[in-house]
Amino acid sequence: SERAIEFAKLLQQGALKENIETKYMNSTEAEAVKLFANTYLALRVAYFNELDTYAELKGLDTQQIINGVCLDPRIGSHYNNPSFGYGGYCLPKDTKQLLANYEDIPENLIGAIIKSNDTRKKYISDSIKKKKPLVVGAYRLAMKAGSDNFRTSAIKDIIESIKNDGINVVIYEPTIDDEMIMDCPVIKNLNDFKKMSDIILVNRLDENLMDSLDRVYTRDVYSNN
Repeated sequence: SERAIEFAKLLQQGALKENIETKYMNSTEAEAVKLFANTYLALRVAYFNELDTYAELKGLDTQQIINGVCLDPRIGSHYNNPSFGYGGYCLPKDTKQLLANYEDIPENLIGAIIKSNDTRKKYISDSIKKKKPLVVGAYRLAMKAGSDNFRTSAIKDIIESIKNDGINVVIYEPTIDDEMIMDCPVIKNLNDFKKMSDIILVNRLDENLMDSLDRVYTRDVYSNN
């Protein structure tokens, strides 16, 4: 429509990049692009998480396998760092919306992506429980480094599962002013948090935990390089 063309021009004028490729389509196709794109990203997350689960249980080096797999230019080395599962604003809701849109349309893959994410979170939770900690410290709630987005973050589901097994959980999240979140104490002092945590659960490792690696549980294979 003319409105779409005019709106695209306004976005182009406000962008830093020049000569931005722009595609015009009907709104239903545009919505499908968003849903299929985010579902593909969720698929990559789920794929490398399942690779990591296999490697860990088989005693293999996850990073070596991923580095080898990603040498294939058809695969590439993006969106390949294992995690506790995908989360955030878009991937959980868009995968579920796309699955709902299929209705009576034959599919196997879209539903499997959602199941895979649930399986991964359960695997991480079970791995923590087997260590029988008295106190688990959850370091940051954001879904990825540099984000303040807690929405449907995988670590929150893992915290709930651990708590349901009777394990005490404390949380270090400096962006939260509250004393409690998810019925867990929010520890303001990082050193106190480290001292009281038998296991430190962290989705994305950072330099603040390098002095406590003996107690850190993460599936992040790249942030420590």
